[in-house]
Amino acid sequence: MPTEVDLHLHTTQSDGRLSPTELVRLVAQKGLKVVAITDHDITDGLAEAYEAAKAYPQLTIIPGVELSTDIPGNEIHMLGYYMAYKDAGFQATLVRFREGRVGRAKEMVRKLAELGMRVDWERVMQIAGEGTIGRPHIAQALVEKGYFQYPQQAFEKHLGRNGLAYAEREKMTPTE
Repeated sequence: MPTEVDLHLHTTQSDGRLSPTELVRLVAQKGLKVVAITDHDITDGLAEAYEAAKAYPQLTIIPGVELSTDIPGNEIHMLGYYMAYKDAGFQATLVRFREGRVGRAKEMVRKLAELGMRVDWERVMQIAGEGTIGRPHIAQALVEKGYFQYPQQAFEKHLGRNGLAYAEREKMTPTE
């Protein structure tokens, strides 16, 4: 039975590889009927996705977002659907979380340099593009510099929660 629903998709607005338009085109071509765009801490790709979806009347796009939340010793990624994503207060919270991601990313790049793994901050920002900056962008910069063959290797020892270069950022609790 073919898949018709995917409720956890990312675009280039966070750590996805396709723009909202490209993602909509792909999921429509694959025959999906309902999708949720759930970028990390940002909803900016939704307007473009809705515009692109006009060409595919069989496709329903659910507005979503992915938020990282803290629990003792770990984190849980929570998906939100059908939120009032245009609400100014909600958007202010997302801006604050994205700013925290930038600060964390800069701190991780600094820690990596102390470990002898120098990556260029400007390159990390280029990889992230206009989207929310995250650890996958740092991992990709590390791969490009030849420190690792695959991004996952960077997470295992350096960028993961207990990694040598890990840095915290502001998060909510799951209850919040």
